[in-house]
Amino acid sequence: MNNSKANILLIYTGGTIGMVKDFKTGALKSFDFKTLLDQIPELMLLDCDIDTVSFKKPIDSSNMNIDCWVQIAQLIEDNYDAFDGFVVLHGSDTMSYTASALSFMLENLGKPVVFTGSQLPIGDLRTDAKENLITSIQVASLQSEGKPLIKEVCLYFEYKLYRANRTTKLNAEDFLAFSSFNYHDLAESGVHLKVNTEYLYKPDEKKTLKIHKNLDNNIALIKVYPGITEAVIQSVFNTPDLKAVIIETYGAGNCTTESWFLNILTKNILNGIHIINITQCVGGSVMLGHYETSSALKNIGVISGKDITTEAALGKLMFLLGQKISGNLFKTMYETPLRGELS
Repeated sequence: MNNSKANILLIYTGGTIGMVKDFKTGALKSFDFKTLLDQIPELMLLDCDIDTVSFKKPIDSSNMNIDCWVQIAQLIEDNYDAFDGFVVLHGSDTMSYTASALSFMLENLGKPVVFTGSQLPIGDLRTDAKENLITSIQVASLQSEGKPLIKEVCLYFEYKLYRANRTTKLNAEDFLAFSSFNYHDLAESGVHLKVNTEYLYKPDEKKTLKIHKNLDNNIALIKVYPGITEAVIQSVFNTPDLKAVIIETYGAGNCTTESWFLNILTKNILNGIHIINITQCVGGSVMLGHYETSSALKNIGVISGKDITTEAALGKLMFLLGQKISGNLFKTMYETPLRGELS
């Protein structure tokens, strides 16, 4: 492994990492990434060339949507041949959603796309922005035998590199804001940058990049809870143009066995609505049929999300619906790992 000269493109979408503090007023203001090296001179120590591009109107990540996801994918597609790696600067609140979705949108990815951000702005005295940004660029520039070492969508935060579609934001205040409970860290930054190469995604290098921009968000997410009513469940399934529903169940995929609940699910599955079962737990997996309370779901054709995160479950669902896949093939593809999102 070596870290030879690489061309890296920074894509700024918005978020805390793109803010600096006005020390006279204490107010936060947008950061001009064209002056990046002036703000973070440590970047000049990296053996790579860095270029930047920004959304015309950077947004708070709470306003992130599928049009923005397509915009990020388009920027990567437009610059794919000119750069060896990409670092996407993004607000932390929806970073796992965006990064997970991009992992499905970028098929046969042969270069790193590293998402990062920060809990504090670049100009803050105790900021985590500099370390996250510097190491993300270093990770994106890693090469082996003249080719990018990492060939997947990743997320870097607080000394850890994760597979993006395995991550969840767990903490709104700690610098260690993200975790990946069901998959190993891809790399860890300490005195040395240690890459766990055995856990990296290995795409078919004979295939070329294919960008998927058709996403379908006619979906819903239901988190079951003790005492949930028939009216609440039915109201979701009454949504116009609904095509699929993700249900966050308890533990290993368990939920109420009340007849009204199962009848609603059965009726909608027969009407062509895809229903996916994922667990509310941050770690572990759905095991349909393992307990009596999930056997009925398996029998009526509910799709198992296995150990997928909520963020990846949503991105994968929008992606597959956008491919207009239906019937048994849809169920098979959803239960099959496409980008390393399932064990």
